[in-house]
Amino acid sequence: MDIAIIGAGPTGLFLAAGLARRGHGVTVVDRDAGPGADGRWPRRGVMQFHHAHAFRAQCVSALAAELPTALALWTEAGAEPVTIALPDGQDRPVGMRSRRQTFETALRAAALAEPGVRHRSGHVDRVRVEGGRAVGLDLGDDLVRADLVLDASGRSGRATAEHRLPTTAGGDCGIAYVDRQYQLHPDAEPGPMVNPLAWQADLDGYQVILFPHERGIFSVIVVRPTASRDLLGLRYGAAFDAACRAIPGLATWTDPDRARPLTDVLPGGRLYNHYRPQTRPDGRLALPGLVLVGDAVCTTTPNFGRGVALSLLQAQQLLALVDQHGADVDALGRSFDAWCEVGMRPWVEDHARMDDALRRRWEGEDVDLDAPIPSDLVMAAAAVDPSIGAAVGPYAAMVAGPDVLDQVQPQARAVYASGWRPPLAPGPGRAELADVVARALR
Repeated sequence: MDIAIIGAGPTGLFLAAGLARRGHGVTVVDRDAGPGADGRWPRRGVMQFHHAHAFRAQCVSALAAELPTALALWTEAGAEPVTIALPDGQDRPVGMRSRRQTFETALRAAALAEPGVRHRSGHVDRVRVEGGRAVGLDLGDDLVRADLVLDASGRSGRATAEHRLPTTAGGDCGIAYVDRQYQLHPDAEPGPMVNPLAWQADLDGYQVILFPHERGIFSVIVVRPTASRDLLGLRYGAAFDAACRAIPGLATWTDPDRARPLTDVLPGGRLYNHYRPQTRPDGRLALPGLVLVGDAVCTTTPNFGRGVALSLLQAQQLLALVDQHGADVDALGRSFDAWCEVGMRPWVEDHARMDDALRRRWEGEDVDLDAPIPSDLVMAAAAVDPSIGAAVGPYAAMVAGPDVLDQVQPQARAVYASGWRPPLAPGPGRAELADVVARALR
């Protein structure tokens, strides 16, 4: 087939390479021309490109299966494999430490080098529709004809907005974040970690996450409720520095004797969990010949680092369905949508429940024992009842879906019914941190 892809982010590039390696002709269109000769890549219009990322084992295995050249380039650029030791003495890969720019630069170089992949730098005005079907992309006065159009342009892609169905799960999380990148000085030891991929602290009214990247680079993230404006000042460097000094753990990591800032403070936008189907209730495709994929289908809040992993899982499934259905793109679209309902939607619903419950706890509400215990609290309860851990492991590693925690809901509820609550990390509560921010700005 001739296939047109909107968006040269991770999903679009991965699909372009995978489809080309299967003999299809691929044109991938993106407004961004890529990294400059000096290696800098502003990637304007893609907010998350500059923000913190964690890359799970699914990202590594996807590249190993479909585009090993990209995995090699990523590693050569400094990405650091992360493993954990198993009881049998074997090491299990759990992900890679890397900035998103490092990941995308390697993926882009490998994907665009594939014979059969054509990159067009430009703006997609609209999907060309003839006879009720997508037949290509309009780029100004030019038309890219295609047997299949894939939209990998993200949650708010405009080129296909008129053909997208409404979201059916998720919504505004009531949560936002701000982050900053630092780099350890040569020979400086890293600070504390709570798992191989991150350090996290849950405090009274907000949350802090730290993701190590490659070559001693790391990102510090402060997550706050959007209903309160008392931490908006964190977007200013002096206030962010003061907050880091006030929060144990962050104070260790960002000590000027240990690390230096690499970027300004990067304010993030409002966060959304969202899931979008592609077939109507009567089973008809929203637009035959057009398939949404990646963030266009679903997004989750970044506190568990699932975004790129979920997108590449979708891309792998879509490639498998192309192998199965060939040029029957309608069967492809319906099959992919049915798979996403089972494989993607539950993650969005899971995050929506967690985020809503977290935001309520930040405002002083207690755990609702009459509702399902949200997944983050189920995981926390394993510290009290180790029998919960058998379900938590597969869920945390994303080798099983959120429903694996259903079997331990009774144990988790019993833990919270006993009066136990996860202890807060040491550090200032939100009101105290707001005072720290205000004093720094004054």
